[in-house]
Amino acid sequence: MKIYKNPNLDQKHCNGVIAIGNFDGLHLGHQKVISEAKRKAETNKIPFGVMTFEPLPVMFFNKKIKNHRINSLQQKKQQLKKFKLDFLIIIKFNKKFSSQSAEEFIKKIIFKKTKCKFLYVSKNFKFGFKRQGNIKTLKKFEKKYDFKNIVTKPFKKNNKVISSTFIRKKIRLGKIVEVNKLLDRNWTVVGKVIKGQGRGHKIGFPTCNLKLNDYVVPKLGVYAVKVKTNNFIKNGIANVGYRPTFNGKNLLLETNVFGINKNLYNKEINISFKKFIRPEKKFRNLKYLKKQIQLDIKQAKK
Repeated sequence: MKIYKNPNLDQKHCNGVIAIGNFDGLHLGHQKVISEAKRKAETNKIPFGVMTFEPLPVMFFNKKIKNHRINSLQQKKQQLKKFKLDFLIIIKFNKKFSSQSAEEFIKKIIFKKTKCKFLYVSKNFKFGFKRQGNIKTLKKFEKKYDFKNIVTKPFKKNNKVISSTFIRKKIRLGKIVEVNKLLDRNWTVVGKVIKGQGRGHKIGFPTCNLKLNDYVVPKLGVYAVKVKTNNFIKNGIANVGYRPTFNGKNLLLETNVFGINKNLYNKEINISFKKFIRPEKKFRNLKYLKKQIQLDIKQAKK
């Protein structure tokens, strides 16, 4: 999979099939779009790729939106590799790009630079200045710019359309088991371990602490998790919250890794969420907190 930071494709990747979208989370709905596009490319024996945007447009337009991502750009790249794309185009979403009209986007990028023959999008795809372009716009310009636009039917589960917005809502509600089914994998936060205040170590439950950065904030509380580094894969227990027992002020993801009792500062780790155990709460003192953590660990191991 060749990665392009702009739409100037090598000749061998032109005249192909392209699936366009933010693809945040790469959930079952996204997978459906990409799989259908790939089949079209295989049938026609032409190149196949994905076009996505960085940062996510909603985060570009509204700087106040911080905790929004289901996955990071790096995770998206890794997940897309599984589809065996020929190429991935990552468009830098900035003021210049967002100010071009819908037709300019089709003419300059789709027609002139990628020479795309089949364009796959979801039903609610919007593009161009002030999101004025939609699937009707694409249909209107098909003949003029020599491409065929194909709109995939929405992926539904229990009569509900699966979207990134729907999944973010489920994460915020702590419905992790449901989220994992819709993603077809465990929802995972990746980050570098930062130095905490060492309280976990003092009470016998050392933790790896991560900031959530741009990730969606899940329901505050305790989760059963799986922890992966370059050296090991272990089960564990994690708390997302502010540590009210200690009057904490900053949001943290604190993870106790079962069977590991060493310093992981500055190491990159993957925390995969398996199941919500209980909401975060304030305890009267350390004795009660320790007792609850023991119960939580027992529950997580189960």
